[in-house]
Amino acid sequence: MTIVTGGSGLLGNAFKRILNDAEYPTHKELDLTNKKSTDEYIKKHSGAHTVIHLAGMVGGVKANTERVSDFYETNSAINNNIITSCIENNVPTLVCCLSTCIYPDEKYVKYPLTEDQLHNGPPHDSNFGYAYAKRMVDVQIRAARQQYHYEYITVVPNNMYGEHDNFDLENGHVLPSLIRKIWEAKINNKPTFTVWGDGEVYREFTYAEDIAKAILFCLDNYDSSEPINIGSTKEYKLKDVIQIITKQLDYSGDIIYDITKPKGQIRKPTSNKKLLDLGWKDEWYTPLEVGLEKTCIWFKQNYPSVRGI
Repeated sequence: MTIVTGGSGLLGNAFKRILNDAEYPTHKELDLTNKKSTDEYIKKHSGAHTVIHLAGMVGGVKANTERVSDFYETNSAINNNIITSCIENNVPTLVCCLSTCIYPDEKYVKYPLTEDQLHNGPPHDSNFGYAYAKRMVDVQIRAARQQYHYEYITVVPNNMYGEHDNFDLENGHVLPSLIRKIWEAKINNKPTFTVWGDGEVYREFTYAEDIAKAILFCLDNYDSSEPINIGSTKEYKLKDVIQIITKQLDYSGDIIYDITKPKGQIRKPTSNKKLLDLGWKDEWYTPLEVGLEKTCIWFKQNYPSVRGI
């Protein structure tokens, strides 16, 4: 039996499309912020061989900046509860998702970001609460492997996008927020829409279903205390991504860049060499234009009944 936490989220829904026979507990069934609830659920499902831990409190630059303590406390509780419950109930295999935002700020690392640089310095100050909570997952998994010898691993996706994302304008990540802003500007006949920052940042984007497949690939092919980067490493300038989305949504208005707002790190390119050395192929990633087309079609078909609205 496989248990997948965070089944209602972006990555959890991607797993549901490719891993039908797993258990996807709801928040009512499993409150990961509560140790007792977590222990009771894992104990009840004592036959579980694998736990894929995806759940967490996530958000974009604005949410991470304004609610930095909430992001640290909530994610620390969630991660500690699931890891300790898996240990205490003898779950032999666990994979935990980290994030590329946990890597040190650019002055402490050499690009591309390799897994051995994870603790070389503090993360970017725009999301340090979330980043430090996620970094401690790496520490906790290493400790669990050393003491209990379980096959616990950590994977590091980069910026994910896709169907069932969170399209909240305050708390969503950059791509879903942009898709919603542009679509609402179109349907409300607004001649402009506003983007935080100057649009000159570069990001890697990976379709959520590709991340799900990469995690399953790692479960079959990877067993190490070291984290492993699993996202596509192709970089895109945010301004270019916005042009792709406006074309997909057929919006012809003007874009206003608010340079008084934070924009995050300029670049944070990663290396997925370790994953490729295991046999994963770059061509298995969905091209951004294709993934965004699927996402925009799904969004239009389901708007306004999407998460975050």
